[in-house]
Amino acid sequence: MSRAKLVAIALVAMTGVGGGGGPADPPGLKWARCAEAPLASYECATLRVPLDYADASKGTLDLAVVRLRATGPRIGSLVFNFGGPGGSGVTTLIASGAAFGTLNRNYDLVSFDPRGVDRSSGIQCLPPKEFEEFLEAEPSLNEATERNLSVEFAQGCQRNAGRILPYVGTVNAAKDMELLRQGLGDPKLNYLGFSYGTHLGATYATLYPAKTGRMVLDAALDPTVGLLDQSKTQVLGFQKAYENYLADCLRQNCPFGGNAAVVALLDQLQKKPLVVNGREVTDDTARSAISEALYSKATWPLLSEALAAAIKGDGTGLQSLADQYAGRQPDGTYNTLLSSLNAVLCADTTDRPTFAQSEALARDLTKVSPIFGPDAASAGICSIWPVPGEDTNKRVDARGTALPIVVVGAKNDPATPYVWAPKLTAELGNAVLLTFEGEGHGAYGQTACITDAVDAFLINGTVPKKGTVCPAT
Repeated sequence: MSRAKLVAIALVAMTGVGGGGGPADPPGLKWARCAEAPLASYECATLRVPLDYADASKGTLDLAVVRLRATGPRIGSLVFNFGGPGGSGVTTLIASGAAFGTLNRNYDLVSFDPRGVDRSSGIQCLPPKEFEEFLEAEPSLNEATERNLSVEFAQGCQRNAGRILPYVGTVNAAKDMELLRQGLGDPKLNYLGFSYGTHLGATYATLYPAKTGRMVLDAALDPTVGLLDQSKTQVLGFQKAYENYLADCLRQNCPFGGNAAVVALLDQLQKKPLVVNGREVTDDTARSAISEALYSKATWPLLSEALAAAIKGDGTGLQSLADQYAGRQPDGTYNTLLSSLNAVLCADTTDRPTFAQSEALARDLTKVSPIFGPDAASAGICSIWPVPGEDTNKRVDARGTALPIVVVGAKNDPATPYVWAPKLTAELGNAVLLTFEGEGHGAYGQTACITDAVDAFLINGTVPKKGTVCPAT
């Protein structure tokens, strides 16, 4: 994500936030240099949590935690969740810590791999080759094919991660964050969550309002929507972002012929995939690539190059973007993102739409969105999931927090469409909405207006004025 220039803000102390310094090694966490981090300033630790908070006899999980020490007068810790569900906080903070330099002056930046993610008993449902074949074929607009693909995937999850599948929901993850707060030695949890991280943060504030400090939720999810409604809203969100991308491309001498050329390419790839280093680039590969590029306006030029090349017979660019979307590693393995995502989504709801319902929705949406409509077929997977879900995470209420929660929404966000931001703000009850009139998934760092408002709140405790709207430039 491109980052706007960050403006330094003077430090102001606030009651309820830890003072300068703090314990060198907060109780419960033992820090050491991260072996995988390029800089010695990154430290890693392990947080042990109960597998089942209702039954200690079921054992524990070890969660991976990372920290980047404050470079100036320290307020306390700022905990990040970068989204997913299933995104690795450890990997992301190590890769992007420099982008939060203003916040790092006064906060230890902290993140973690939630339960079921990567280093924290990460869920792997299929071996790399089988998983790659699954990605090349799913979603499918054929109901029987979609069911068979989903059953194979879910059975793999049960076989490889059955011990933790019932316990990876957001309520348990929020309880883990409370143990993390205690381990960090902070009297309150200061938090910056993106995408799914907004749901996790809202759940924490609901469970622990008295322990909630300065909390910002960027790219908001509405936890109350069902799986079919969520799929429909996201498909239409990606379609809107795609149309904005195309309009921008055509204004700048687009290297291909517009939407008709893209749809023709997908039809061609469905009949005869391109081959890149022995791997097939199918129409589903191309859909994943387009979706990945729409998360940030900064990657639009890469998408234009990749589509133009694929139309000429070279699928390398599309394969590269799709690999980023799927979490493919240089050695051909995959991180746990897409496996963890399905596990958390199905754990977080009792909603179980059938494959017939999801296929019908996908066919209807494909009429208005040929590229993204088929994605709705995936909504049926929870109907055959091996463990039941629960709905307590759907109720959020922050009326007991000392400060309002700041909710941030971008008008043209494809993955968490803007309509969810005001809804989450209202559901929390003690929150203010900060609006970005621009593109991309997540607004922090895209413009000084948003970034300065968020930084002022997190550093000074200055609540944005109600109704604040930031322009795209």
